[in-house]
Parts: sequence; C-alpha cells; structure tokens
Amino acid sequence: MRLIFIHGAPAVGKLTVARELANLTGFRLFHNHLTVDLLTAVFDFGTASFIALRESIWLSVFREAARGQISLIFTFNPESTVREGFVRDAVDAVETLGGRVIFIELTCSSDELERRIEDPSRSSYGKLHSLEQYRELKSAGAFEHAKLPDSGAVYDTTSRKPEETARLINEYISSV
Repeated sequence: MRLIFIHGAPAVGKLTVARELANLTGFRLFHNHLTVDLLTAVFDFGTASFIALRESIWLSVFREAARGQISLIFTFNPESTVREGFVRDAVDAVETLGGRVIFIELTCSSDELERRIEDPSRSSYGKLHSLEQYRELKSAGAFEHAKLPDSGAVYDTTSRKPEETARLINEYISSV
C-alpha cells in the first residue's frame, strides 16, 4: 500500500493533478475537500471540533486503507489549523501497517497562483476563490505549517499541464 501525499499551496493544482494521477495509477483519491466538506456541514472551519474530527477522519482512512492494502492519493494544504504532529502520525499510521508514504510537493509562481485562485471552478468545489481573502489569510500566517518531509519530488505546475505533472509523478513513484 502506498499513500501518495500531495501537498502545496491553495490553487497550485493538487486536486487536478491528483485526479490525473488516479487515472494513471488506479489509486483511490482521498482529497482534502471530502473531509472539509463533510465537517463544515456541521462545524465551522477551524473550530476545535472541526480540527479534531478532520484529523481523526484522515488518520482513520489512512489506517483502514493500509490494512486493506488500498493505495491512496491524498491532497493536503499545509496550514495553521493542522496539528504539527499530524504528518508524523500519518506516516506512522501507514508504515506500522506495512505501507509507505511518498511526499510530493507542488509549487507554482505567485502570479499564476493568484490568477488561479479566482478561477470559477474553485467556487464550485467550495474552495478558497477570493484573491482578497487568500492574501489576507496568507498575510495572517494561515498557510504556515511545520515543514513536511522532503522526498525530493517537487513539481512546478506554473506552466506544466496537469497530465504532464501526473505522468512525471507516476514515473517517480514507480521508481522509488
């Protein structure tokens, strides 16, 4: 079982690339917004209940997938409401059951990222889609989080098509 842990800033292309990667690999896609959408139906984002349940769901899914030998692609936006020890706990949840976590970082130029933030498709997924709000959150440190493990797999999506990025990631994960 492998957990492909795709992380990066909002609008960097995590979900778009992850969908393409799922098509190439047959891995299941467990993207961040599945849990966020579930929980924000009841709890406000960032409340204590939201944070505790979000992490509990993520870790439970990782454990059960590892037990069932189901490889996953997970999208993650490192941000300040995520407990610092979450990433370590995610790795432990998978590796203690014989699985492997592979970290993939997506990057993008600031100008392109800000252009993508306001793309209408983002609002249809309930994602952050206001450039003003993005800038306010960024300025307030909302996207700060402890550094994630460095696998050396960093892909710039500024001018690369999602299909190409997914192909490169697939080549990488097939070789490690």
